[in-house]
Amino acid sequence: MDKQALGAFLRSRRERLRPQDVGLPSGPRRRTPGLRREEAAVLAHISTEYYIRLEQGRAPRPSGEVLAGIAGALRLTDAESDHLHVLAGTAPTRTRLHRRDVRPSILALIERLPQTAAFVMSAVFEVLAWNDLAAALMEDFAPLDPEDRNLARRAFLGSEHADETLYGISDAAEFRHHVVMELRATLARYPDDPAVTGLVDELCDASPDFVRLWERHDVQAVQMFTKTFRHPALGEITVDCDTLALTERDQHLVLYSAPPGSPAAEALALLNVLGAEAGSAARRG
Repeated sequence: MDKQALGAFLRSRRERLRPQDVGLPSGPRRRTPGLRREEAAVLAHISTEYYIRLEQGRAPRPSGEVLAGIAGALRLTDAESDHLHVLAGTAPTRTRLHRRDVRPSILALIERLPQTAAFVMSAVFEVLAWNDLAAALMEDFAPLDPEDRNLARRAFLGSEHADETLYGISDAAEFRHHVVMELRATLARYPDDPAVTGLVDELCDASPDFVRLWERHDVQAVQMFTKTFRHPALGEITVDCDTLALTERDQHLVLYSAPPGSPAAEALALLNVLGAEAGSAARRG
């Protein structure tokens, strides 16, 4: 149980709600945002004193019934409710370290996908495996050190033109918010993994933008269904974006594709040829 993180999360979710959101009268002007602690406690069917102790990080581990009451009172989404249980220590435990080894069948799959840029990403946004088309659309990750393959670092620690370090994607701001939400959930799952805690500390120390988003305590990631890349040779390429969870290793398979006959499909076909040629040349070298 991470008492301090649990308390901060509860406080952030309580302060975002208005009395009218939960069927309470707004009453006289309030000095602080959101619900009052006693209001949250009443809605959760627990004592005000116990709820206050939870937010202050002084309470013992709450039961599943109490957590369900709090989730309902604060109108938590499914993802937020899952995060609440992780922080309270009532979710199924994982191994201490997040996995970076990719299943061989997934490695074979991304090589067989036609006209689709595919890569596998770890729980901390490190690109672990990729096919030739992904290298042609984004960059060749092979010569990079593992820390330089990390898309979270690219998002927040890149050059002054951060969007360029993210391959010219059109939704760079949304991606950065997505990164923060995912990393917060990852830290709750792996609180003792130095690779996770070290990355979060590094981003907090170096990026005020990361800190601003981190302090929002958001964990409900938004699915991005399309993405536009600004490729240096072919210009803008808008692709469909699908992300599949590889739950047994806590990884994600990211797929970029385009409808047959579309300009984007023609661009991917050209990149596929260029990527295969570059890969062959690299292997010959």
